[in-house]
Amino acid sequence: MALRISGVLLPQQKKIQYALPYLYGIGIGLSQQILLKLKINPETRTKDLSEPEMQKLRDEIEKHFRVEGDLRREIFSNIKHLKEVGSYRGSRHSKNLPSRGQRTKTNSRTRRGNVRKTAASGKRKLTKT
Repeated sequence: MALRISGVLLPQQKKIQYALPYLYGIGIGLSQQILLKLKINPETRTKDLSEPEMQKLRDEIEKHFRVEGDLRREIFSNIKHLKEVGSYRGSRHSKNLPSRGQRTKTNSRTRRGNVRKTAASGKRKLTKT
């Protein structure tokens, strides 16, 4: 039977420690901690988990961790609060610029989009030989 946690179907063929990070808010480290706490072998494939193990895993994650929609909502509301308060970080989020002090003269392409300020920037100069 497929393992569904917080509305996400975990991959059947993967080891459980690598399948849990498919949930938003759980990484490899947290996945290993959860499995250690529940005494589930991390090498077990998702499809090979017994029904009681699946239920323990589902209960543990849903009771003790904010994942998926709840976590996304919380992060969104935190950013919205920063914008409403008028903080510097909030203004950076509004302008789609890096909010943690990175330089923006160069780099920050992913945040700003691949925007070139001048027509020739980023192009190689022709060298005469």
